[in-house]
Amino acid sequence: MLETSINQTASRILLRSTSEGARMPSSSLTAEELATQPENWRQAAALAPAAAPVLPQRGERVAVIGCGTSWFMAQSYAALRESGGHGETDALAASEFPAGRRYDRVVAITRSGTTTEVLELLERLKTPATVLTGTAGSPVFEAAEQTVLLDFADERSVVQTRFATTALALLRAHLELAGALPAGTKRIAEAAEDAEAAVAWEVPGELVAAEQVTFLGRGWTYGLAQEAGLKMREAAGAWTESYPAMEYRHGPIAIAAPGRAVWAFGELPDGLAEQVAATGAALVHEPGSDPLADLIRAQKLAVATAEARGLDPDRPRALTRSIILA
Repeated sequence: MLETSINQTASRILLRSTSEGARMPSSSLTAEELATQPENWRQAAALAPAAAPVLPQRGERVAVIGCGTSWFMAQSYAALRESGGHGETDALAASEFPAGRRYDRVVAITRSGTTTEVLELLERLKTPATVLTGTAGSPVFEAAEQTVLLDFADERSVVQTRFATTALALLRAHLELAGALPAGTKRIAEAAEDAEAAVAWEVPGELVAAEQVTFLGRGWTYGLAQEAGLKMREAAGAWTESYPAMEYRHGPIAIAAPGRAVWAFGELPDGLAEQVAATGAALVHEPGSDPLADLIRAQKLAVATAEARGLDPDRPRALTRSIILA
């Protein structure tokens, strides 16, 4: 079991060593669903060879679209694909797709297959489109030329966890097959092992009690930081912010203080740990873990914080499982 140690002198929370932590009860759908991610990722990797013909090909100019969580997964994939030399890739909110811009392929990520902005965009596009979805028989099957069904990762909770990361795992596994993973990026098999440890992680009480959490990322992990912040806002109504790690010192660090936390995905910029420590805020960072597995820890924190506040993480305020506009 992965455990947690708190170094009070450095105000740093390490995700790897002691036994003190707040065990998260598995009383919610979200908690149950996020726990299946290691196996979901392995299933996605096994599916990648069959899905490869309808996924972006080397050299194609690609737009990846989504809404909310799916948009953030698109951001992570776009950064991975470009930095791996597989082709120019833009990540766009479906509602903000630039009129007239030409792409060789559009990839849409939509759990429900019913999201209004995604469907409307696909209906007016002339570009070949591939959709990753979790729901069989949804309207998106009629709107796109190619569809990859990830129903083994579909969810009942309003809050997305496993579908989103499984979609990214599939796209990442495809880059792995193409020899286009950026240097230092783990294979999905290795990431799934790290995910097992993340599922077993016990959420520290210090993080549950934090007044504010800022999530940071670099390159492809910035999308993960965005998603971690959203998960905390959705499930727990928490005050969270997300920034590219190198941008954090350009203003946002001013809100760091005792009783607050800074969580960094992936590489930590030189000197940032010391600067965060000087503010009195706790720093959460595990450089040895795959950043996608680290997102599972943030999901667990969101559930634990929601439950500590008496909220239902499965049914966030003012949200529904799919956004369908009249």
